[in-house]
Amino acid sequence: MNTQDKRAHAARTQQPPTAEATESTTLRSQGSAGGGRVVAPALVGLRTSRERAWTPTETILYALGVGAGQRDPAAELRFTTENSTGHPQRVLPTFASVLAADPPPLGELTAIRHAEEALTLFRPLSPGGQVHTTAAVTALHDQGSGALVEHVSRLHDPAGTLVGTVRRAMFVIGAGGFGGRRARPARWQPPADPPEHRLVTTVRPDQALLYRLSGDRNPLHSDPAVAGRAGLPRPILHGLCTFGFAGRLLLPLVGDDPTRVRHVRVRFAAPLHPGDTLTVHAWRRPYGVVFRATDGTGRVVLDRGVLAVSAR
Repeated sequence: MNTQDKRAHAARTQQPPTAEATESTTLRSQGSAGGGRVVAPALVGLRTSRERAWTPTETILYALGVGAGQRDPAAELRFTTENSTGHPQRVLPTFASVLAADPPPLGELTAIRHAEEALTLFRPLSPGGQVHTTAAVTALHDQGSGALVEHVSRLHDPAGTLVGTVRRAMFVIGAGGFGGRRARPARWQPPADPPEHRLVTTVRPDQALLYRLSGDRNPLHSDPAVAGRAGLPRPILHGLCTFGFAGRLLLPLVGDDPTRVRHVRVRFAAPLHPGDTLTVHAWRRPYGVVFRATDGTGRVVLDRGVLAVSAR
């Protein structure tokens, strides 16, 4: 284990996240036939903090987990190796989502779906490093059939400088009906003109197993029995894996420079399955691209996508 790996291991084994609230964090929805559980409205504002360190090995595993190098092993060496001639190691911007804090426990994993993700970077991520992550539940919405939980993480480097933020929304199936306010979706109209680019890739049958190496061990993505209990025909790909695939495929459209990416946002419309085809439809804009993605049947899996870059 090299020096950087030892430091990262030490940071990962420090005290667990601390919560600035001690009340019970769950309630049973009165209007839920499934008896779902969700963060109590009184605990909106719950804050946690943690130290998170990572190594060059972890950023490589993440890149492999979102498909880097699969079509051509020599094409993305800057993401998949740390010692290739002429290819200094770089980090995919969507790796920031791995550094975000998890929302509070929301009940059975089979009832939880990722609804939205939006990350903003104020500086590029390094192949190895450390951040202090503070996070808070910012809103809880009653959507009737479920509850929508909004959660924000702020990532600071050891000097206290804000590196980035990750805004996340999770939908808890069967946890609605508690009388809360319904979320108002942001207005978004897909471009009327045909997409300027269609980026097509095939997702490996074992892609979810590769992505698990980045830390998300939810068995909904690997165990057919768990997927069956959730009413799914087979395990689904992690939403953040699909997110990472799209972000990686779009880089050549915005200058092919990951250090310029400042914002990536998406709404998860439907799950993608390992082994399926992913097509990213993109429209150029002065600040980057807007995009959506579909599976092999043409069903939209990612919607309302934006990838913005800094000016040169």
